[in-house]
Amino acid sequence: MASVIFVHGIGVRGREYEATFKTIEKKIHAQRLDIKVIPCLWGDELGARLGANGASIPTYDQTLALNMAEEEDREVLLWAHLYREPLYELQLLSLKTNEQGSNNPFADSPGDELRSRVDRLILRGELQVKLAEAGIAEVFDEAREAIIRSDAYNELWQNISAESLGEYSNAIARAIVAQAMLICEEQEKYPPVLTNVKLRDRLVELVSLALVEAELGLGNWVLGQIARLALPIGTSYLVRKRGVVTNKISPMPSDILLYQARGEKIRNFIKQTIEQAEPPVVLLAHSLGGIACVDLMVEQPLPQVVHLVTVGSQAPFLYEINALCSLEFGQPLPEYFPEWLNIYDLRDFLSYKGGKIFSKVRDEEVISKQPFPRSHGAYWENDRTWKCIMEIIPR
Repeated sequence: MASVIFVHGIGVRGREYEATFKTIEKKIHAQRLDIKVIPCLWGDELGARLGANGASIPTYDQTLALNMAEEEDREVLLWAHLYREPLYELQLLSLKTNEQGSNNPFADSPGDELRSRVDRLILRGELQVKLAEAGIAEVFDEAREAIIRSDAYNELWQNISAESLGEYSNAIARAIVAQAMLICEEQEKYPPVLTNVKLRDRLVELVSLALVEAELGLGNWVLGQIARLALPIGTSYLVRKRGVVTNKISPMPSDILLYQARGEKIRNFIKQTIEQAEPPVVLLAHSLGGIACVDLMVEQPLPQVVHLVTVGSQAPFLYEINALCSLEFGQPLPEYFPEWLNIYDLRDFLSYKGGKIFSKVRDEEVISKQPFPRSHGAYWENDRTWKCIMEIIPR
């Protein structure tokens, strides 16, 4: 029996790790029940934390925001905004002028039936099945109610023409799905739909079809406005919410800094997990976990490890800039270093290629169609990720 040890990356703690580990275990066991999947959660015990309860954090800060409009295509950029603000597309549509509206203020508008269907939406058939599969069935009605109560939703209806029903039903469907995803994140739940683009888009399609026989896809008018109107979160918000924002994001850069200064404890934690596992062992390491595993494999031979898989890893980049603690640039990997599969995504700006730097590395690209930073965690719902991984696990 082979063992796969999952070593997580930056900023990951209990519930998030548990959700990711369950996904990985499910994906592996769907193809190979004989493989033992073993957790290696170093973050809860050894990850960075505010030792003095944030005493070092000032009450204000200057913030630089990166405008990704030129880097992302418009659909991905739209979802980047919907993840942050589910009403974003509806707010844009409320700015659209309807040139085909009725001159009779008492006549039924083309949107009346659509609005009624949103109010009476019944979950059944494939939609009901997919909501359960996506992990948002329990919060879907709450999300729909939140959208219905919003000002952006209630300002839509004067602008809808018969020709634009499909565009509006799609936008409402995206808003509801995005709101359900946001509710899950606020509740510290991590369902598959957060990183599974195919599942997300199928849900939107099914919701939209339940509302109206729409022409599925993104509205051309909205897409034309995104790059022009897309604005990053303002500095004033970050100033007002700095404590909350710090608590939310500090584990990520802090884990990196902690590892660079105190990484031996994390490597020892991983080593102990390897020694307790039944060989042959495959190390499956994400992000910073990949750096730690590379350093560990360089420092000492661990013959029970037959393959290292890094996913969204920065190890090749750190080596190239001479910042990998175990190996100076120009030095080769030791002979005892295991075979190395490195999986990356061009939209994940924390992933790097290693094949042109190390002879033992085989690079494989996957395409998540997710905006950054969500792309950094989207590997586990990607079919190609698992095709590459399952091919190298010993039988």
